Amino acid sequence: MRTGAENLYRATSNARVRETVALELSYVNSSLQLLKEELEGLDGNVDADQPQSEGITVPMIPLGLKETKQLDWATPLKELISGHFGEDSASYEAEIRELEDLRQAARTPSRSEAGLELLTAYYNQLCFQEARFVTPARSLGLLFHCLTRPCRYDSLTGVPAQQRALAFEKGSVLFNIGALHTQIGARQDRSCPEGTSCAVEAFQRAAGAFSLLRENFSHAPSPDMSPASLSMLEQLMTAQAQECVFEGLLLQAPVAPRDCLAQLHLAQEAAQQVAAEYRLVLQTMAQPPVQDYVPFPWTTLVHVKAEYFRALAHYHAALALCDGAPVAEAELPALEQIFLGLPASSEPRGPALPQEQEDRRKLGKAHLKRAILGQEEALRLHAVCRALRRVDLLQVVLAQALRRSLAKYSELDLEDDFCEAAEAPDVRREQPSPLAKTQRRPEGRAPSFSRVKVADIFHRLGPLSVFSARNRWRLAGPIHVARGEGGFGFTLRGDAPVLIAAVVPGGRAAAAGLKEGDYIVSVNGQPCRWWKHADVVAQLKGVGDEGVSLQVLTLLPGAEPPGSGDRWPALGALLRSQKECGWETPGPAQASPRPLLGWNRKAKRGKAGRRLSPAPHP
Repeated sequence: MRTGAENLYRATSNARVRETVALELSYVNSSLQLLKEELEGLDGNVDADQPQSEGITVPMIPLGLKETKQLDWATPLKELISGHFGEDSASYEAEIRELEDLRQAARTPSRSEAGLELLTAYYNQLCFQEARFVTPARSLGLLFHCLTRPCRYDSLTGVPAQQRALAFEKGSVLFNIGALHTQIGARQDRSCPEGTSCAVEAFQRAAGAFSLLRENFSHAPSPDMSPASLSMLEQLMTAQAQECVFEGLLLQAPVAPRDCLAQLHLAQEAAQQVAAEYRLVLQTMAQPPVQDYVPFPWTTLVHVKAEYFRALAHYHAALALCDGAPVAEAELPALEQIFLGLPASSEPRGPALPQEQEDRRKLGKAHLKRAILGQEEALRLHAVCRALRRVDLLQVVLAQALRRSLAKYSELDLEDDFCEAAEAPDVRREQPSPLAKTQRRPEGRAPSFSRVKVADIFHRLGPLSVFSARNRWRLAGPIHVARGEGGFGFTLRGDAPVLIAAVVPGGRAAAAGLKEGDYIVSVNGQPCRWWKHADVVAQLKGVGDEGVSLQVLTLLPGAEPPGSGDRWPALGALLRSQKECGWETPGPAQASPRPLLGWNRKAKRGKAGRRLSPAPHP
């Protein structure tokens, strides 16, 4: 069904037909996501049956991966290796197969740390391939100009999107890293402190991935990677992390009903933090263009949570008023601000916080009424959405909260109570709050790409500083250079590859045709593209009077000399970490400290360090 709809979507130019097909694809995508969730649940390690207790948790919203089809790397890579790099493409079949296998594995990562490492490894490899095969003047580069356009399905709508650019492939992988974090966070057992902490971290990392993608990727061909969608996803994951923080508060220690300040603290966190975050997400989802493609169950669930946690704030406020012990006089200003909405610096206006037990009961009863109304509204919204009606756990949570509020209201409701208190005000939070001593708003945490060590699959082609699509060169040799009285007549500089820094006029090197700026790539038939400066010098010292046979590379006009700038800040931290581990991987002369994304930024130019060494004397 998906294949047929895709073909029709690409073939037709009728706007109405495309809109209908896009709607059908969205329905198919939703069905596939639900099916995968059910299958994963059958085969998962986490028990789907949550404990039927007060600690029962509300379901979270996980994000589906951007699916893709298999991509043929072999044909364009072989053409590039033989054409641009002048190498035998048949000898690189193992490397090409390794890259294809890595991409294939990254299509279906496991919902675990191993799956995240797999996606990160593939992303790091894409950074290497971007540095080697993409030209700075053409964003498409040599590689993706030859590739068939990679297809990625929109995570929200299921509509296929194509873009012949390596940046789109990298962005899609980064999106999947964030999506996988949401799935890991949603699967945590949040009935225990350990699971709650893991869920908070997972949603923080998801928010950080979407934030990084939003800041660095532009002109997205699919709605789920547009700035508006990524901003919405970042807010949603932050709200879910905040919800997990609140759940962690409930798990830390049972709160005594008569502990007024503790109950008030819970009311503040539920109202000011969780409910407020979800209201912001709901407002973002209601704005175009996000409202056109965000799933309706998502919008409904966010609305349900906003109502649920606001009602929960009123419930805990009622407990603080009705069951709480008398508070000290010094704490009254803070309590009046929270319960009555008085500014922190103003003189009390209107009624002060009631101190008599009967007045506190009436105000607590008013808060319970708002709690009951909010919980009933949450249940109504839950019943409206067909997809949410199938989530039994959510209905259990909402119904349980409503029964608890009704029981407390019945306890406070007296037969001769004919004077009702005015409507309870919103639960507020003073800034700063002395009650919220340890809580903080979870911030997004950007992915750490350097923690996954990878080696450039095509490192045999040579160091990236020279052997990349941004450079054009000419190979010369083998050139025989005899040793003279003053040596070979040239000076060396740098590492991997070693550069001929100067040629002595009239010397043996000049007579053989060597020139300043040539790179030595072979010594007596031994490839030395990755050799250090000392290795080449030692090899030259070891030759006899018969001389040495060199193959050199000359950069052609228009090529960018190595060390003139790091055009790929994405490689900086990755290459540094590999160098520290002793891996033989290509690296720029000067690593960039900027984040591991660089397709939409201009890099600063720097100068690399230099080493001069004359050719060895006899």
